[in-house]
Amino acid sequence: MFSVPAKAILALADGTVFTGVSIGAAGQTVGEVVFNTAITGYQEILTDPSYRQQIVTLTYPHIGNYGVNDDDVESDAVHAAGLIIKDLPLLASNFRAQLTLSEYLQREGTVAIAGIDTRKLTRILRARGSQNGAIIGLGQGQEVTEALKAQAVAAAKSAPSMAGQDLAKVVSTKQPYVWTQTEWQLAREDGTPGYGELTTPRFHVVAYDFGVKKNILRMLAERGCKVTVVPAQTPASEVLRHNPDGIFLSNGPGDPEPCDYAIAAARELIETGIPIFGICLGHQIMALASGAKTFKMPHGHHGANHPVKDLDNGRVSITSQNHGFAVEMESLPANLRPTHISLFDGTLQGLERTDRPAFCFQGHPEASPGPHDIAYLFDRFIRMMEPKG
Repeated sequence: MFSVPAKAILALADGTVFTGVSIGAAGQTVGEVVFNTAITGYQEILTDPSYRQQIVTLTYPHIGNYGVNDDDVESDAVHAAGLIIKDLPLLASNFRAQLTLSEYLQREGTVAIAGIDTRKLTRILRARGSQNGAIIGLGQGQEVTEALKAQAVAAAKSAPSMAGQDLAKVVSTKQPYVWTQTEWQLAREDGTPGYGELTTPRFHVVAYDFGVKKNILRMLAERGCKVTVVPAQTPASEVLRHNPDGIFLSNGPGDPEPCDYAIAAARELIETGIPIFGICLGHQIMALASGAKTFKMPHGHHGANHPVKDLDNGRVSITSQNHGFAVEMESLPANLRPTHISLFDGTLQGLERTDRPAFCFQGHPEASPGPHDIAYLFDRFIRMMEPKG
């Protein structure tokens, strides 16, 4: 006999209220409500540090049908402030599954709601822009009341704005560590699935952790890079003591402008002539370090189906995106050249320094979740580190 599911409330700062069922932990959470158009990858999205202080709405209606496993986490914790979906399937089936999505959310203490009209919610966010919201997951048998709805609206209105928040140093590692794990394969040499291990590195890359995803590090290791991951606030002098072949500026959450420590370090490191590759927040930090400006987008880019055009060859790639800030095209200095643009709205997606071996990309080229179209940027980074002559 099935028990009656607990109820939940979602409220937006503009006063809009939805009621549904609780599929995660009981309690209250607040954050910026954004929508993500990916069809798969809910576990990777939840554990992506770039979603810190954001409540994620997944526009695909059926979420959770293949469960959750220990291998597909992109960090060691759920960073999303909450989850909103339309429908949670009754059954989860996959040979790798270890828990259902609901079991996982409850174990991680993540508040989540299902059974609401996510199409309506997405239209609101598209028309009015991302805004703060609150989810209240009620206890078993607890009823939705007008007082609880008012509590949710008040919590949404009082939540802090994402603009002006430095979250990179919040999610970053506290201590440096070395990464050598390579990409997951369905069948490795012994015939079993799993990750590999880099044994003979060709390059040494120092990666700034502004909220780095594990699969980014795996893609670097797969290409022969031993990666030393350092905290977000590591000064340039400490990075140079590692004598790296290349420097990587990772993805991360929040507003790039308050990350003055990262901007200063990137500016100093770019001038050394060591090859540098930045993505997402790292892209924005490289732009700011070079003299450009950034701005808060109305609803950002979140999903795994975003078309991006390479301005050098006209190639169009379908990409994974997760960002609420972007670089102003009009603010680019003479030594910063645009290389990619979004075909959704024309915003900048890639940049290259014309006077130094440094380039960056706004999306998430590690394809976890998402397509592999833009992985060629990792190969470009490797070629930059190859011995010259």
